[in-house]
Amino acid sequence: MIRACPDCLSRSWLLGRLAGHLEQVRAQIGPLLALDDDELIAAVGGRERPTIERQRADLDTQALTDAAQAAGIQVLCGCDPQFPPRLRALEAPPAVLYVAGGLDRFHRLCQAEPVAIVGSRRASEYGIEMARSLGRGVAASGLTVVSGMARGIDAAAHRGALEAGGTLAVLPGPAERPYPPGQRALYRAITAENVAVSELPPGTGVRKWCFLARNRLIAGLSAMAVVVEATARSGSLPVAETARALHRPVGAVPGRVTSAQASGPNGLLASGAAVIRGAQDLLDCLYGVGVRVASADRRVTLTPEQARLLEVLGGGQAPASALRDARIPPERGLTILSELELAGWIRRGAGGSFAVVP
Repeated sequence: MIRACPDCLSRSWLLGRLAGHLEQVRAQIGPLLALDDDELIAAVGGRERPTIERQRADLDTQALTDAAQAAGIQVLCGCDPQFPPRLRALEAPPAVLYVAGGLDRFHRLCQAEPVAIVGSRRASEYGIEMARSLGRGVAASGLTVVSGMARGIDAAAHRGALEAGGTLAVLPGPAERPYPPGQRALYRAITAENVAVSELPPGTGVRKWCFLARNRLIAGLSAMAVVVEATARSGSLPVAETARALHRPVGAVPGRVTSAQASGPNGLLASGAAVIRGAQDLLDCLYGVGVRVASADRRVTLTPEQARLLEVLGGGQAPASALRDARIPPERGLTILSELELAGWIRRGAGGSFAVVP
């Protein structure tokens, strides 16, 4: 199904055509995307300006729709009444959204109060587990998890959401292709029952400015943005900045003050972001304290012995010292560790270590 007008398709084509030019001025990508077509061509077209203007005048928009359909992509433009209202609030909303997975799914996910969960590609084990747990809890509570499908926090949030409900991936490149390429399995899992979207037409290459532009869409689609882990210069922080500019709530998962990966969220907390320890904190921030209750944890209830060991493991101790401090004999401790792992309370890591699953 193709639902995009010629003018919007022309704008989408223009972004793809100017992709290399925009890369040279990516630090100004926000203001540039707010320019109209003629202004954008004049600003970055350079010597190719006459050629680009001629190509735009001769553009066959039907060929663009045919290419999208051939790639299995559905298209929605900003002129359509069903275009997401939240995106219209952006200073530079996308002219077209290319959707892998179907427009019906896309509209359903957008109506389910989307929440952005983003963070570092080089996340810690703690950050990965928090993002996955938060994604799972948010989706289980009936909300949509929005993220960028990057390695680390983004991917973990998507995977958690897939375990319990809906998720929406916003890609820096075209919607018919996973990015990064190593995320093919995750892309297939998302598009099997959910969606991946982009503002770039099929076949467009991925450049650095595309990530900056993609981040504004993540924030624009979402009712709230949460940063799990990020350095002070992380590319995920602009998602929170855009959300704030749109007067939407921002949350952050607190981390160790000595950790570089915690400097981003801790900085957000210092400037007024909501503390997010789990799905309930997020729901309280969106709807008011206690108005909406997070879905109950489906894992088995812990015995006192299991709870004691889990509490000690949560402090970061190695299994041997954790068993000693929990006053559990080693032979009994191995059984309890297996029980906790099978029940989903801990996850086995490298070198025989265990990470507590939030």
